[in-house]
Amino acid sequence: MYRAQHHLPGQGSGERGTTGCACLLLLSIAMIVLPGCENQIQPVHLDVMSANGQDSGGVVPSYDSLMRIGTAARNGGDLPNALGVFRRAAQVDPLNPAPLAAAGDVLLAMGSVNEAIVSYNNALLRNQTYFPALIGLAKADLKTGKPELAMEPLSKAYAQSPGDPKVLLLLGVTKDLAGEHLEAQDWYRRGLGIAPGDPALATDLALSLAVSGDYSNAIVVLQPIALAPSGSAQERQTLALIYGLRGNVAEAERINRIDLDDAAVAHNLAYYATLRDLSPDARTRALLSAGGAASS
Repeated sequence: MYRAQHHLPGQGSGERGTTGCACLLLLSIAMIVLPGCENQIQPVHLDVMSANGQDSGGVVPSYDSLMRIGTAARNGGDLPNALGVFRRAAQVDPLNPAPLAAAGDVLLAMGSVNEAIVSYNNALLRNQTYFPALIGLAKADLKTGKPELAMEPLSKAYAQSPGDPKVLLLLGVTKDLAGEHLEAQDWYRRGLGIAPGDPALATDLALSLAVSGDYSNAIVVLQPIALAPSGSAQERQTLALIYGLRGNVAEAERINRIDLDDAAVAHNLAYYATLRDLSPDARTRALLSAGGAASS
């Protein structure tokens, strides 16, 4: 949810921790493709003509088949086809909230936030406690820049599953975006109590601490995860950002160089210097953003 203009090498689509997608991290670091990273994985396009009832036999696949086809298309990166298939599944089983929530997830991934909100709300008209639609609606609301809207679906999701780390993460993000950092940190810590070492929760807690000016504890939280063999480039560059905000340029540069070339490192160090020159309030405004893909 926080967005910093960092350079990051390209990253794959694998999920880690509670994020569900990279868009959901509190700080979504802007990804710029660096030299040598131009060859990106291309979406897998599926033949879904039969899913729309247009195959040679004119037979419409079953609801279960449509959901499998839509899920495969979504997982393969073919979002437009996935959206069409999920909408077709909603026509086949009009009282089922699942395809509408799945369509909302695809729309959110495509950046169509308002359409996603409509789809999630339609799912909730069919089942007002449908958990995936509540979570999806909260993510979409966060992307609108109005975190207060996310509290209603999150309250319902929390009532259903108070120990779900995904819910606790989103509650923390919502409080951070509302400027209530101490409350946000409490939600992240609750999540870490349930899922110790979760990368998304640890990263968001560290960033919330950094926004609050508590750089020492932010580093204590994130460094073991970011510099572990399993640490990701995003986690390392977030740690570098925190060192940069603290003014430890040498350590920020060292961590940057694990993933980035000289030009990207210089860009990031200059960005950290710009942030340090801002007033605390202006620095927080520069770091806070309701964009990203809640990033996600």
